[in-house]
Amino acid sequence: MTSVVIVGSGFTGFECARRLARRLRRSDVDVTIISPVDYMLYTPLLPDVAGGVVDPRFVTIPLAGTLNGVRKVRGRVDSADLEQHRLQFTDLEQRSCELTWDRLVLTPGSVTRLFSIPGLAQYARGLKSTAEALYLRDHVLKQLELSCLEHDAQLARARRTIVVVGASYSGTELAVQLRALADAAAQQMSFDASNVKFVLLDLAEQVMPEVGEKLGARAMRVLRRRGVDVRLGLTLNEVHPDHVVLSDDSRIDTRTVAWVTGVTAAPLIQTLGLPTEKGRLKVQTDFGVPGHPDVFAAGDAAAVPDVTQPGKITPPTAQHAIRQGKVLGDNVAASLGHGKKRQYKHRNLGLVVDLGPHKAVANPLGVPLSGYPAKFVTRAYHLYAIPRGVNRWAVALAYLTDVFFPRTLVSLGLSTQSDAEFSTSEGIPLPKTD
Repeated sequence: MTSVVIVGSGFTGFECARRLARRLRRSDVDVTIISPVDYMLYTPLLPDVAGGVVDPRFVTIPLAGTLNGVRKVRGRVDSADLEQHRLQFTDLEQRSCELTWDRLVLTPGSVTRLFSIPGLAQYARGLKSTAEALYLRDHVLKQLELSCLEHDAQLARARRTIVVVGASYSGTELAVQLRALADAAAQQMSFDASNVKFVLLDLAEQVMPEVGEKLGARAMRVLRRRGVDVRLGLTLNEVHPDHVVLSDDSRIDTRTVAWVTGVTAAPLIQTLGLPTEKGRLKVQTDFGVPGHPDVFAAGDAAAVPDVTQPGKITPPTAQHAIRQGKVLGDNVAASLGHGKKRQYKHRNLGLVVDLGPHKAVANPLGVPLSGYPAKFVTRAYHLYAIPRGVNRWAVALAYLTDVFFPRTLVSLGLSTQSDAEFSTSEGIPLPKTD
């Protein structure tokens, strides 16, 4: 029996597996998807999870019951021998296992891009997993609760100061959702919401350059009205347990640092010994890996040529990942004699950015929107893009609940500091020892 092995259950791997299951369901082909988790994570809603709007279960699409006809394997792929058609992976009990394949599909996704900033990995947290989102929500609530008990005014101010690094749409959405969470906490815990300070840092010249100058300016006005201190042209030099030092040598006392500055390809890509571009595996326009006709790659881990802009590669966005997954599935099937291969050519449908209660910016099909129209388009797009009916239903109810009722402030403690470490979000954590 011919075997197809898909590495990774992100947007691209999930859509590829689903496409192959449909195209090959009556053929003698075994499709396997291997991933450290048993779900596809709808990452654009992680800021909503951190802000207490959406339950983390609602943004996880289970592989079981969704990818029918596809074999699921839990494990972290450590290496792949492209000549011998074998890959090594570590299972949930830290055992070393092996899989063989006739077609290999590399969609391991991305991890948070880190730099050699002292203290960053130890004291900052990202937003690439539900554990990180839950930890940020619980941590912010904990710091606000503790600030109400502090006798030291300086320490109380530090607990009420949140620093978010990265003013792209993910970082901006996180800042405004945490701002809304803090406002709800102030009302329900009876303290002045203006005492909670948010600082948003980025080396760029404007917030969210992805949406263009006009919408970026509108987003900046929303951020300022919400009391977010936006500092452009700055980043972190040092991170400490109780403060950060910025690149202009200024100091901010804080107990909360969120690092949302972008992503880089999963570590597996660097072990392959193949050419890369900007850390991503070089591929052809049909997702084939040069020199390896039985290997394909796409998504955040692949440098997919942008045929609409010669010389450039497609950005690592959910929109590209979803569409690439569908074309990838068709091309893998075509390599097995089912259909014809085609190039990946995208049409930019625009971006949507949720800016908290009643606010958003969007440019669907190039039409700039803000305010309530953008809010409607943003939430409608997410409900459309979530690939499972029950999840759409649950998220829609969460949106309605957020409109008519105050946010629920509960620190469940389901995600510990170690659960939310950057290294843990890359794959299976090491087993805990007593």
